[in-house]
Amino acid sequence: MFDIKGIIKPFNAVKQLGKKPHTVQYPFEKKVTAPRYRGLHFNNLEECIGCGTCSTICQNKAIDMIQIDGISTKIGDSGLRPRVDNGRCCWCALCVEVCPTGSLSLTTDYIYVTDDPDSFLWTPGIDNPEGKDKRSFVSDVKHSLLEYSRVPMRELEGKERIKSFAEVVLGYSEEEARKEAERCIGCGLCTDNCPVHMHIPEYINAIASGNDEDAIRIIYDNNPLGETCGKVCTRRCEEICAISKRGEPVAIRWLKRYATEQAENKEIVNGILNPEIMPANGHSVGIIGAGPSGLTAAYYLALRGFDVTIYESKSHAGGMIMYGIPKYRLPLESIDKQVDYMKSIGVKINFNTKVGKDITLEQLHEKHEAVFIGIGFEVPYEIGLTNEEADGAMQAVNYLREINSDKHVEIGDKVAVIGGGNVAIDASRVSRRFGAEVTILYRRRVEDMPADWEEIEGAEAEGVHILPQAIPLEIIVDENNKVTAIKYGMAEMVADASGGRPKPKLIEGDEHILPVTSVIGAIGQEADYGFIPNDIKDQIRIERGRIVVNENQQTALPWLFAGGDITNKRADAISAIADGYRATKGIEKYILENKK
Repeated sequence: MFDIKGIIKPFNAVKQLGKKPHTVQYPFEKKVTAPRYRGLHFNNLEECIGCGTCSTICQNKAIDMIQIDGISTKIGDSGLRPRVDNGRCCWCALCVEVCPTGSLSLTTDYIYVTDDPDSFLWTPGIDNPEGKDKRSFVSDVKHSLLEYSRVPMRELEGKERIKSFAEVVLGYSEEEARKEAERCIGCGLCTDNCPVHMHIPEYINAIASGNDEDAIRIIYDNNPLGETCGKVCTRRCEEICAISKRGEPVAIRWLKRYATEQAENKEIVNGILNPEIMPANGHSVGIIGAGPSGLTAAYYLALRGFDVTIYESKSHAGGMIMYGIPKYRLPLESIDKQVDYMKSIGVKINFNTKVGKDITLEQLHEKHEAVFIGIGFEVPYEIGLTNEEADGAMQAVNYLREINSDKHVEIGDKVAVIGGGNVAIDASRVSRRFGAEVTILYRRRVEDMPADWEEIEGAEAEGVHILPQAIPLEIIVDENNKVTAIKYGMAEMVADASGGRPKPKLIEGDEHILPVTSVIGAIGQEADYGFIPNDIKDQIRIERGRIVVNENQQTALPWLFAGGDITNKRADAISAIADGYRATKGIEKYILENKK
């Protein structure tokens, strides 16, 4: 059959004459890639923190995390970097989409030919440093697979807060907690920066999965004061959260609070944990102070079968978290729940028993095979001003202790607080709750204040006035030795030649008088070692006000251990808990080895 189409078809190609070809003659001509082309990987090694999220999400198992020369492990950086197997990679770019730092990207390079199979293993940024200038596909925070914005925490409004000591933070709802927990990428970098090395990704994952009881069990594995940390922890874990590199860190503290608050009392805690308590081993340990370090050591020693007794000078357990932290931050019932649970598993506490007065350290040594000292820094520094002994001048630590003991302290209606740490902020916010106008005098800038930024913002929201670069000079009193005003001078900040914080220098003639009814000093504290006999002091080391211990919290006297503020400079609850946890292992090792 005659096929006219077959004759005409070749002439159809004529219409393509003059059109731009779809192919190029490589390598004489190069095709221009699209703006978001997905070519070979590049990694900015300085921005990368080695979180491993890229490796975790790769469905082709094309990414390994490896150690490379010149990059070491440090806080917030695993020291590892991704290596890509280009023989497995499909360039889907999921690894780029979930990179929390934005260090990983794809480039316009797309051709790599070699007969060496091992050379397909690339360490982006090492094997192709020129890729930095060819980046094409990068992650966008606004359209990322990760959620960079934190679920907001509900709080009482500032004007409502100062009407009472009701807890300011209201906590996450179940829905809010699940949503916030889902933001965690599970890298584990936070665990390294936690003094206790809590299993943070694990309990957050449990919350995200709806397993709150599992979260509680994971938290209690190495922290018996998880609820306390969920309310007042200094959260160093959040400082290095991978998500914080381009967004807000995961609310690790608030998630811990959410989980632990699901157990409303000691019975529920006990029922969830159902802890395995080892049979009594016949060994006895005495602990001085029912603060975070002492309670932690007591708890884990009791679980290990030791007979543990805490000697507490006050009528309530908790130490500085009980007597130093205002109840709008850490309610009494929260402390009681945690302590009652510890008592339910065998921890004994002798209240109103002051070592050095009601019982001596030597007597404790005779009664117990090991003694742990876990007292806090309760003796305030003097502020060094004229008339600081006047009526109306006081120290913040003493003031907070009296208030938390339900005692009345007369402060009047205008208060000046001297200092910039959390204790100064606490004293100022408590004073606002008693109706006083409060001014904080701080010798440096606001950004130099050592107080938690959330606490600073909370104070300002409650009407506390912060006066930076103000150096107190003199407390002014009337004929009855009653505080009437405070004299201060303004300072200029002078750069520190050694690279430290700028130092305040008084500006001559720039002096002011602030009328006040009370002055509260908050410039630091120290420990009272009066209960330690001189012969024992001579056998242990005390340097710069702190007892020197080894990695097991053991002093130079093998039977004597110590922890908390008196051994570390962190002066926070989580560090004290870590000391107590380490001391547990040290005490157990010491006693059981002595038995042999």
